Formats: sequence, structure tokens, C-alpha cells
Amino acid sequence: MTNFALVNNADHQDVRIITERAARYGDDLMQAPTFPFEFRSVQAFYPIVFQQDNSGGFQPVALFGFQDKENLFLGQNGWRAAYIPAMVRREPFLIGFKETTEPSGPERMLSLDMDHPRVNTEVEGKGEPLFQPLGGRTRFLEDAADLLETIYEGLEHSRAFVSALQEHDLLEAVTLEIALKDGSRNQLIGFHCLAEEKVQELSGAVLGEFNKEGFLMPMFMVLASMANIQRLVEMKNKMLESGHELDV
Repeated sequence: MTNFALVNNADHQDVRIITERAARYGDDLMQAPTFPFEFRSVQAFYPIVFQQDNSGGFQPVALFGFQDKENLFLGQNGWRAAYIPAMVRREPFLIGFKETTEPSGPERMLSLDMDHPRVNTEVEGKGEPLFQPLGGRTRFLEDAADLLETIYEGLEHSRAFVSALQEHDLLEAVTLEIALKDGSRNQLIGFHCLAEEKVQELSGAVLGEFNKEGFLMPMFMVLASMANIQRLVEMKNKMLESGHELDV
């Protein structure tokens, strides 16, 4: 089970966070949620597709591989892409809530999963410290808090973006046929993508509204990202040819 703790300098003065990238630290991910605020950076490396949730909505995700626990961007020297999605970088932190009597409701607090493999409480000097010797937050911890706040603020915009796509029937189920050089053929199912032809048919009024709401650029970034499917295929083929397994 996850062991959450609100970050404080009394309990976590000596805690350090390991920042290197490897499967043993949870980076063996096939995909990760992503948000419109980072689509411009994400689309430079990863395909952006949509996965349906239990409530009938959709979550945009960045694809790193074609099967469970396959991250084709993970090599012997770490993560082989200049941008790592925010939901990957935020580990092992998350937002916790502290009950208050204020009308605004619970106060958002920086929380830490103490059982996460990135959390180091044993090996001296390994990882980034959370607090300075006199108890003040380090730059690393401040950056982590800022990232979580950005994600929190991006959640509502992401929901509104996806809702607009659904309203105009712009999402369609897709089955990707992946043919590899070793002769194997694989299907990637369970995802939705933007229907490019329907996007092209949107009226000027709808495009104007999308632009006003901050949806237009993210939509085009999603379309552009699909070129990275072929890039993933090429990376998979190179891995098969070299015989190298992913980092463990």
C-alpha cells in the first residue's frame, strides 16, 4: 500500500529523492497522463492519444511503448528524450489536503509517498535533499511543489479540453497495427485519437471558440504527435535488432 505523508522538516529532514531514471525507480512505463499545458513539449517525442476512464470521459496520455512496462525511451543512461511528462517527473510527490475551517475548504499540501523507490532514507548522500540544514526548503523541493501546482491547475483545463472534443465528436477509437522487422505483428487497442478529417471540417466559429478557450493549439499538437508512432516502431525495431533489454 502507498504510505502517504505530508512533507515537513521535522520528519523529512534527512529524506532524499533519487532522480536518476531507471526501471527500478518506476520508469518502466508504457504510458503516462499528459496535459494540454505541456502538449507542445510532449508532441516533440511521444504520440498523444486518449484513454477512456470509468466515468465515460477521456484522459490524454503520452505513449512510451507498445506493451505493459515497456518504455522505449529508457536506456542504460537514463531517459532518452529531452522532455519527460509532468506526471512522470512529479513522482514521488503528490498533492495532499489538510482540513481547515476556512470557507475555501481543505488546504492543499505537498505530500510524499514514503514507500516509493525514489525515496531514500537509508543510503547517505544519495539523492536530492528536501530541506536545508536549518530547515528551509531546498530549490528541489520548491520546484516539486511548483510542478504539482501546475498539474493541479492543468487538470480542469484538460477536462474542459476533452469535453469540447467530445462535444464536437472529434474522438474516435483507433486500432494501431504494428509490424516489426522480426516478422511479428502487434495491435495497440483501447485508445482513441483525434479524427483529423472532422477537425478539418470544423467551422470558423468553432475554431474561434477553441482558440478563445485555449484548445486550438493543444488540438493541433495532438495531431502532430501522431507522427511519433512511426518513431516508436523504429525504436522498437532497433531494440529487437540489438538484443538489448530495457533497464531493470
